[in-house]
Amino acid sequence: MDILGDRKFVEVPGEKTHELPPLLVRTTPKVRRLDRVVGMANDIVDAEDMIPVPAMATSMEGLAEYESEFDRRKMDLAINMVDQYLHLVTQWQWGDSILEWIRQCEITFGTRLELRNLLRPDVWPHAGRSSFVTLLGDKAVSSAGIELDQAVGLRLTFRQPPPISCFSNQFLFYLNSSVASTAYQTWAHLSPNPVTSLPPERFSFEVIDMSVC
Repeated sequence: MDILGDRKFVEVPGEKTHELPPLLVRTTPKVRRLDRVVGMANDIVDAEDMIPVPAMATSMEGLAEYESEFDRRKMDLAINMVDQYLHLVTQWQWGDSILEWIRQCEITFGTRLELRNLLRPDVWPHAGRSSFVTLLGDKAVSSAGIELDQAVGLRLTFRQPPPISCFSNQFLFYLNSSVASTAYQTWAHLSPNPVTSLPPERFSFEVIDMSVC
């Protein structure tokens, strides 16, 4: 086992670079009906009283101005919420792609004699597989602002991305990143010691954006 700083790296026999399966990811959120998502966001704004109601206007002109301003603020808030939701869906898609990629990597490791004994034979998805998530970071995979550990944590939390109506505004605006991070860290820390990383110089793979294929 090689040690570099506070990181421990598994020793890979031989000197060659191993080609891993490609990481296939969709970077565009897959949403069937965007108009329905916007409608659900409007329902959340209404149900949770997200816009404070000021004192009622005393004139018809003032009432029309109030209603126009109220509708504008309501739509702005709903659109902002939809943006947060679409980002969450994209993040979930990354996490789903990464877990599927890990499955494919496990198959690859199992078919190569020099790699076969590097993974613990635990029931998938064992937390020790977080080594592959770390490998993505070490290889500086470009993810367009998506935090890969949070993406995996989100996928571990949700088997499918729930509709926007399942979320509170607090989750969409403030809590989703902390929930995803906690889920990933809890999962990753279940791995028994010693936790080892895969040496990035010994592995290569492609990242393919399926949204443009």
